[in-house]
Amino acid sequence: MEEVELRRLLDEVAAGVTTPEKAVDVLKHLPFADLEFARVDHHRELLVGFPEAVYAPGKTPDQCAAIVAELLGGATTGPVLLTRTSAELASIVADRVPGCTYHETARIAAWRAATPGMRLGTAVIVCAGTADLPVAEEAAVTLEVLGWAPRRVRDVGVAGLHRLLAEERVLREADVIVVVAGMEGALASAVGGLVTAPLIAVPTSVGYGASFEGLTALLAMLASCAPGVAVVGIDNGFGAACAAARYLRGLSPDNAAQGDAAQGDAAQGGNA
Repeated sequence: MEEVELRRLLDEVAAGVTTPEKAVDVLKHLPFADLEFARVDHHRELLVGFPEAVYAPGKTPDQCAAIVAELLGGATTGPVLLTRTSAELASIVADRVPGCTYHETARIAAWRAATPGMRLGTAVIVCAGTADLPVAEEAAVTLEVLGWAPRRVRDVGVAGLHRLLAEERVLREADVIVVVAGMEGALASAVGGLVTAPLIAVPTSVGYGASFEGLTALLAMLASCAPGVAVVGIDNGFGAACAAARYLRGLSPDNAAQGDAAQGDAAQGGNA
């Protein structure tokens, strides 16, 4: 439950539209539900603006399904994501908790997704090479599910810099940019020297032996001579998207309220 929805619920109680008993039934799921093997955080959405996501690796199908079901059935009203999931696991969970869409390249199963573009602000996801696409799509799909409509700029690594320069107009129109690159990770510096928008760099584990499974790209991005480049962990497209979402929500004083109201309308429309 986001803040705007909590305020709406309290206003409905005050106006007599909703009974206190019904409000208690909604709020009793806050702040978390104890499933013994997991404490499902229904307060996350209220605190940070988007619900807890479910990281699939290391969890059984039963555990994934139970956590997703709890998020969908409790006080959480926004999108629910099962990240880093295989198609097989997503299918098993979807059989038990219907209503999801599976994004194969991004390895994300999503329930109750927002309408892309309902929130203000422009994000651009820049991907160095085709091998980086799973991480780039994880970032792009996460933003889409949360309500933005990111633009994708693919296969513009520095080995062919003219490909990047051909997209300079798109880059300059962005409010926030996520750059995803492996190998030596130089693309973040190249983009950082062309734009004024905040830039979030994502090193990937793609590359030959000297890339050390993403460590070379990570250190290169951390040592970037382009000022103001922020860096997340190796292969963390989801984290980069959440960082971009935090920025986009703060673009204007009423941005979050507009998006939250639209999200509430979408949830009432039965997207789950």
